[in-house]
Amino acid sequence: MKTAFAGQHQKSDRSDCRVSLALNKSGGINITVNSKVKLLFERAIRKTCISMMEVFSISHAEIVIDDNGAPDYVIMARLEACIKQLIQTEISQPPEMLPQNTGGTKKDSMRRSRLYLPGNTPKLAINAGLHNGDSIILDLEDSVAPDRKDEARILVRNTLRAVDFYGAERMVRINQLPRGLEDLDAIVPHHVNVILLPKCESPEQIREVNTRIQNLRKKHNIQHEVWIMPIIESAMGVIKAFDIAGASSNVIALAIGLEDYTADIGVPRTPEGKETFFARSQVINVAKAMGLQAIDSVFSDVSDMEALRENVLTSKALGFDGMGCIHPRQIKVIHEAFAPTKEEIEKAKKIVDAFHEATEKGLGVVSIGSKMIDPPVVKRALRVIELAGKST
Repeated sequence: MKTAFAGQHQKSDRSDCRVSLALNKSGGINITVNSKVKLLFERAIRKTCISMMEVFSISHAEIVIDDNGAPDYVIMARLEACIKQLIQTEISQPPEMLPQNTGGTKKDSMRRSRLYLPGNTPKLAINAGLHNGDSIILDLEDSVAPDRKDEARILVRNTLRAVDFYGAERMVRINQLPRGLEDLDAIVPHHVNVILLPKCESPEQIREVNTRIQNLRKKHNIQHEVWIMPIIESAMGVIKAFDIAGASSNVIALAIGLEDYTADIGVPRTPEGKETFFARSQVINVAKAMGLQAIDSVFSDVSDMEALRENVLTSKALGFDGMGCIHPRQIKVIHEAFAPTKEEIEKAKKIVDAFHEATEKGLGVVSIGSKMIDPPVVKRALRVIELAGKST
């Protein structure tokens, strides 16, 4: 009798559980619940298990739940992962979707911060939206062990449906192609906002992903756009960045991943960043030329906030619009450092005021003193004011 396992149950694995499942030929459904909160939640856990067995038409099984405070959607994901290790089925049983998780986002939404969360670690996702990051990334790639990819995919799908993101943009970093296409099948029907495509090196990869996305949107009647953010992480990706950026109209930004990039060119990554200046500049200039956002790499030292601040100021000065982060405490520093300075805000207000005054007078030319102000400058000034409002 084969037994399947999914999930985790160590003291540090809060909000998770370890599920084991064995299918029998007789004897009905036998459920063992081991939990510190057994008296309070055993009945609910049993009800969830029975419901899942009914969905998959399983009549005889041994189920053991080692619970560490897992919410219902996590138990459902872990049990479904076990079932799919034992039987081939196209059936799935996601939890009910929260209404606030069904909307889309704009192409130019603020993306100053993007918080990476391991897709197979539910304790980090449950309250992630409370940290006020612009975006939350549920990661299926580097942070998930190769033998846990399938169960992580199911958990991320359930997380998209059941967790309140409190207005943060819902992103998923899929695996490298072709495996990433299976990730799309699992998550696009559940209202993800942005797909992060790692190790992107060609426009063909973008087109392949977009074709899959659009087919899934049509099949599942997803009305909002699903955006793509390619991550440039190699010398080839840097050289092909322009073609990548223009491969599809739903590419919203170019992100750069410097750990993999420096490994690819064979140099260590340094705090000064001289070894990445060309790559970062290339990504910024391509993004701006194509009307996209430019997103910088993560800063890996989560204990050094002052070094992070300096890194963000450098990133802003180069032209980046945001960066990734790997710990919630980095979000506030990133937002503050990307915020416009007092001088930038005052200058932007003068530009906008001059534009409105010229418009009211019917003038075709806008100027401040002897300097002519063209539409791109006005647009940038409006963006500064918008960013200032979000940063207060």
